[in-house]
Amino acid sequence: MGYMGCGKSALGKYLTTSQSLPFIDLDQYIEAQENRSISEMFALHGELYFRQKERFYLEKLLSDVSPSIIALGGGTPCYFDNIDFINQNKNLTTVYLKTTPKTLVNRLFDQKDHRPMIDHLTTPEALEEFIAKHLFERVPYYLKAQHQIVTDHQSIEDLAHQVEKILA
Repeated sequence: MGYMGCGKSALGKYLTTSQSLPFIDLDQYIEAQENRSISEMFALHGELYFRQKERFYLEKLLSDVSPSIIALGGGTPCYFDNIDFINQNKNLTTVYLKTTPKTLVNRLFDQKDHRPMIDHLTTPEALEEFIAKHLFERVPYYLKAQHQIVTDHQSIEDLAHQVEKILA
């Protein structure tokens, strides 16, 4: 778990090879189940609708899935009681990929048009301010993860090694 751009999907995909486990991106799972993009869900029905669908599919995924690596959406832990629901499952290990706003801006600015939460921001400075405020609100939820890994200035290989130690 972590903020958008922290590396959840990239790390999850990388770990599937070393851990021989399937990778599931919750956002992609929701899009496949709903047969529409998250951007479309936001535009057509608003964020609350999406968050309700997100919770529904989170419950479905965690009840049905065999051992897997799952990347949560950036907001997933922060809505309803999702993080507590996740942490109640003793078979799950949660990891917060902690990333600074400056690093997130570097990763996200060029792809912001594909992310409905930030597509309206026109400068790196505006994006950094938005991320900093958003992180301030979300960090209390992210800190409920069982483990934390700082992603700044680390390669995917280094991050994977840290996660593998946690899972060992």
